[in-house]
Amino acid sequence: MQPRSDVLDVDTSETARIENTVKTFLENLRGGRSRSLQVACVLLIVVAGLIGFMMAFEDRLIYFPSKYPEGFWEVDNLSARAGEFVAKIEDCNFEASDGVKLHGWYCTPHRKSDGLVVPVPAEMTLLWFHGNAGNISYRYEMIEAMMQLAVRVFIIDYRGYGKSEGKPTEQGLYLDARAAWDYLVDERKAAPTDIIIFGKSLGGAPAVDLATQVDPAGLIVQSSFTSAADMAAAVLPFLPAAFLHTRMDSLGKIARVRCSKLFIHSRADEVVPYELGRRLYEAAPEPKQFYEVKGASHNSTYVVGGRAYLDALRSFIESCKQRP
Repeated sequence: MQPRSDVLDVDTSETARIENTVKTFLENLRGGRSRSLQVACVLLIVVAGLIGFMMAFEDRLIYFPSKYPEGFWEVDNLSARAGEFVAKIEDCNFEASDGVKLHGWYCTPHRKSDGLVVPVPAEMTLLWFHGNAGNISYRYEMIEAMMQLAVRVFIIDYRGYGKSEGKPTEQGLYLDARAAWDYLVDERKAAPTDIIIFGKSLGGAPAVDLATQVDPAGLIVQSSFTSAADMAAAVLPFLPAAFLHTRMDSLGKIARVRCSKLFIHSRADEVVPYELGRRLYEAAPEPKQFYEVKGASHNSTYVVGGRAYLDALRSFIESCKQRP
């Protein structure tokens, strides 16, 4: 059989063309004849390195857990001045469906009256999912503020935080949220109609996800975002969101949440842009409310909001009690 010289000629020519192109490219880099090409190459290398770093360490850039004993755990002292509210805290241990052991605080409102610290009747329970840093012990002051609303608070540490085992991941957070709900319903015998899901910042993602699976009395989303991609675009706009494996797509889920909803945000939030919180609210179906806390940074919402902030929460909780 005669060799197909036409094909061989084409292959040889193509190989030579590629070699010449590469050689020219390298000579341009070495000789400095194409400054723009050098800059583009450097930028490409830098961006590729940043993308690789982000993909390798993505979870470490999202989750900043404090493991026990870091934090403020000595909180079982019920001393208070006359008329003050205080939280009685019970340690709770439960397990996610994948076997990860979790820890939380079950907090009940008490008040000092006539020299005694007495329990305050509470109908509703806030199931609280906190932000991406620290652990539940860092939220103690806000828990005490919540006691003024005459509600129980069940706040949990995600896997990898506080006294909970494991390592935080997006899917893990969703499992932890469902395990917390099941604990309240199965172990504490709380009626779903007496539970309000509360998600702050990162906690908005597991809060919204859980609210698509169960039927709570209400959902509160505070200082949270539409999706991980939108947050990445806001914080690192030069990195393509397509490389993120974390989704946290609350925007895509919120339409399936049918209970009453309260969204809280501040234009002064320096971490999660106000526009993301507002977009999430606008995408949500009725019934819904939006409450703006003016001048509050990301972690000072309840401090700056003060009594007006607590009154907004109280009003929403009361409306959830009246749900048919």
